[in-house]
Amino acid sequence: MTGKEMIGFIGLGVMGKNLVLNLVDNGYEVAAFDLDTNKVNDAIAQANTEVPERQQPIHACSSLNELLEQLPSPRTIFVSVPAGDAVDDVCRHLIDAGVEVDDIVVDTGNSLWTDTRDRESNYKEHFTFFSTAVSGGEVGARFGPSLMPSGDQKAWSRLRPIMEAIAAKVDATTGLPIERREPGNPVTEGEPCATYIGDSGAGHYVKMVHNGIEYADMQLICEVYHFMRHAMHMTPSEIASVFREWSHGPLHSYLIEISAEVLDQQDEYSGKPLVDVILDKAGQKGTGLWTAVSALQIGTPAPTLTNAVFARSLSTLKSIRLDASKVLPGPTGFTLEVPKDKLIEQLHDALYCAKICAYAQGYQLMQMAAKEHGWTLDLSSISKIWRAGCIIRAAFLQPISAAFQRNSDLPSLLMDPFFSETLGKHQGNWRAIVAQSALAGIPAGAISSALAYYDSFRTEVLPANLLQGQRDYFGAHTFERTDRDDGKYHVRWSEPGRPMEKA
Repeated sequence: MTGKEMIGFIGLGVMGKNLVLNLVDNGYEVAAFDLDTNKVNDAIAQANTEVPERQQPIHACSSLNELLEQLPSPRTIFVSVPAGDAVDDVCRHLIDAGVEVDDIVVDTGNSLWTDTRDRESNYKEHFTFFSTAVSGGEVGARFGPSLMPSGDQKAWSRLRPIMEAIAAKVDATTGLPIERREPGNPVTEGEPCATYIGDSGAGHYVKMVHNGIEYADMQLICEVYHFMRHAMHMTPSEIASVFREWSHGPLHSYLIEISAEVLDQQDEYSGKPLVDVILDKAGQKGTGLWTAVSALQIGTPAPTLTNAVFARSLSTLKSIRLDASKVLPGPTGFTLEVPKDKLIEQLHDALYCAKICAYAQGYQLMQMAAKEHGWTLDLSSISKIWRAGCIIRAAFLQPISAAFQRNSDLPSLLMDPFFSETLGKHQGNWRAIVAQSALAGIPAGAISSALAYYDSFRTEVLPANLLQGQRDYFGAHTFERTDRDDGKYHVRWSEPGRPMEKA
């Protein structure tokens, strides 16, 4: 039909169907299979409705055998199924159906990066297992997601034109997203938000950290909303207006934009602001948890990302919180004496500073993971592909990309001149909000954890010296000295005079 290769696609759920339609918009024919044939038929009907004059671009397959027969060799097959056992089930059935060693099978799901690494090894004698993490939700999948591919570099050479075609695009001059919302009219100019991340699971690891940052960013916005709603007694609509104003400055982001939309939505049943009738129990699908676990395993501090996961867990304890609200007293006699306009300015700066720290934690985690797993991660390029298509897309990512372009070995985002100056300029308002929140009894765990992280990071001598003394006292864990560089020491605490010896 177009001269482009036909692509196989397995799994036409929400994300899969939209990726298929995106491929079709970009001139690819698709051989599609799903256990639920209605999903394939729905995709065909939508493609035909959106662009009636287009020739039939989606070919329904009744089995994996038929799908393989439709595709020219070497085959390219995308898979969009739930992470976990379902991915392996598809791989095993493809082997049974006759997939060949030169074929590429691309996992587009939210798989755990270690599972991806194992699959690349386990299936290499049967086919090339490749992965591309996809961010942007169903709208991103339909009109241009951010893609984080990793795996065999030869496979990437074959896949690159496909992925760059369907990815979101950014204006090379402004760094702003080139928006697309019209079916059949793909964006063909601009910088694609798809870049090769690295070997063996690196793409899914980077996407995992993206989601950890996403958790933190969302929680920070929610804490600012909570302060405005319950300490300043602003209406949801008033808060939405503030968020929209902020979106014209350094806080411009997709998450700020949709937060304003949510806050402005009225409930059709009660007539109240919708946010006031949404139950305050947050769900999660695991990627934030994986990020927190990885940070703990590697030993990289990510308190704001981790706090955001705990905030969701705490929200699920609704019945316990209801009981606790009746017996646990909060502060009394406290009134906000800061003018409203000043408080809004302080909240803006607190959100901006805490956001910088959250991203710094995520980027340092990627740096440490790269060292541990032998990856070479281009953090500047990763920042660029997050400028459009993905959930954390924001103007804020342009200076992050510039920071790592200036110094690819930057040990922390906080130490880049742009960000260190920004934090120095706005930290007063940040500290004021943390203090006001504590005095008002408004929980701000993510904002305050980011401040504690910042203060710890800039402190030359931390109280870990006392902690090491404690550890040596009860467990003979030893310690190093500041005035000598000759190994570790231990104090025999239980003996008279408490003599010190080399460990």
